[in-house]
Amino acid sequence: MQILPSVVMTRTNTAFVNWKSKVDLFGTLDTTNINLIIITCHFIITCSVDCPNLPRKVPLDRTGIRFCQNPVWWESKKMAPTHILRCCQRGLAWIPVIFIALVVCWSYYAYVVELCIYTIPSIGEKIIYMMSFHLSFVMFVWSYWKTIFTRPAKPSKEFCLAKAEKEQYVREERPETQQEILWRAATNLPLYTRTGAGAIRYCDRCQVIKPDRCHHCSACDMCVLKMDHHCPWVNNCVGFSNYKFFILFLCYSLIYCLFIAATVLQYFIKFWTLCRRKSAEHCPKNELPDTHAKFHVLFLFFVAAMFCISILSLFSYHLWLVGKNRSTIEAFRAPVFRTGSDKNGFSLGFRKNIAQVFGDQKKLWLLPIFTSQGDGQTFPARLVSVDPEQPTVSLQPEANKITGDGQTCPLTESQNHLQVNEQQDNHVAKPQECDPMRSAETVTISMETESLRGEETSHLI
Repeated sequence: MQILPSVVMTRTNTAFVNWKSKVDLFGTLDTTNINLIIITCHFIITCSVDCPNLPRKVPLDRTGIRFCQNPVWWESKKMAPTHILRCCQRGLAWIPVIFIALVVCWSYYAYVVELCIYTIPSIGEKIIYMMSFHLSFVMFVWSYWKTIFTRPAKPSKEFCLAKAEKEQYVREERPETQQEILWRAATNLPLYTRTGAGAIRYCDRCQVIKPDRCHHCSACDMCVLKMDHHCPWVNNCVGFSNYKFFILFLCYSLIYCLFIAATVLQYFIKFWTLCRRKSAEHCPKNELPDTHAKFHVLFLFFVAAMFCISILSLFSYHLWLVGKNRSTIEAFRAPVFRTGSDKNGFSLGFRKNIAQVFGDQKKLWLLPIFTSQGDGQTFPARLVSVDPEQPTVSLQPEANKITGDGQTCPLTESQNHLQVNEQQDNHVAKPQECDPMRSAETVTISMETESLRGEETSHLI
C-alpha cells in the first residue's frame, strides 16, 4: 500500500506539489481510505489545476500531459455525451417535418381520390380541379423541398482570424485587448454594423468575425448569413441562401390551402347537411351518397381552413419584412451602425428591397430558383455617413458621374439616397480629382423634399 502515493506522483507530473498534504488529510493508508484517495486523485487529474507556468488554468489528462499538448483525449471525454445528445436532438427535429409530410400526403389522397374520383360526378369539373390542384401541389412541394434541403450560407474564410491572431485572442483575458485584435483583423473587411456597445461582432463558438446581418444559430450550431430565424417546420435555418424559397413556400402553401378550402366548401356543406338530415324522412334526391368519403372531405376542409389562417398571418408578416428589407431579428432588434441603431439602415426603397430577395429577373420571381442579389456578406445601406475607420473603397460615395466628354452629370434620386458597396472604378470620380476641398468632407443623407434634393444635387455639381 505504500507504493500508491509514488505511483500517483509519477502519473500526475510535477503540477501537484501539495500531494502529500492532500494525502495526510485521510490519515493512515488502510483499506478504508483507499477509495477516498483514488477519488481525490481522479478529481485532481481530470480537473483544471493552477499551473504556475501558465497564465490560466490548464486541464491535464491521465498521463499528466497538459491539455494544450494533448487535447484529443480531453475533448473526446468531454464531448462524448454532447454528441449523443445532439444526435437525439437532430432526430427529434425532423418530427415537425414528418408531420407536415404526412398531412400533405393525406390531403393529396383525400382530394384526388376521395373527392375528385369518388365524389364529384362531373367529368369536366374533375379535370379542372385535378389540373389546378396538381399545379399548386407541385409548386408547394418544390418550394418546401428547397427550403428544407438548402444549406444555410456561412461566412467565408476571409472573416476568420489568422492562426496567430486566433491564438493571441484566446490567450488574452482582457476584453479591451481582444477588441484591439478584432479591430486590426477587421480593418479591410466590409463591416459597418457593431454590437450594442460599439464593438466588433465576433462569434466565440465559430471563431469568426460576423459579417453584417449575420448571426449564430444555436440549433444549426453555425453562423448564418442574413439569418432570419430557425424554422422547426422545415428543420432548417432561414437565411440568405433560402429566404426566397421560404417566402415562396408560404405563398404556395397558402394558395394550396385556399384552393382546397374553396373547392371543397360546397361538398363540405352537402356532406354536413347530409349528416344532419341522415334520419330525416324526406331527403333530397340529388344528395351525395353516404360513404366514407364524407369524413375525408369534412376533415380536409377543417385542416385546410386552419392552416390557411395561420399561414396567412405569417406570410403577411414576411411580406412586410421584405418590403422593409429587414429580417425577423432586425425587426425586434435594430442593427447598430457606427452612428447608432437604425431599423431602416438597410432599406433601399420598396422596389429595391424586393429585388434584394427575388432578384432582377421578374420572370423567375415565382420559381424556387436562387436569384437573390449579393453574396450575403455585404449589403447596400442607406447613406448615413462615411465611416472613417473603414478605408475600403466599397463605401465611397458616388458624388458625380463622368460622361464620355469629361463633364459631370447630376445623380438620380436613388443614387442620392443609397450607399452602394461596390467598387466601380470606371464610373466613380475620385474626390481629389474633382475638388481638392471635398476630400475632408463627409457625405450625409438628404431627408428633405424633392426640391431641396434638387438644389443639393446642383450644388454638388
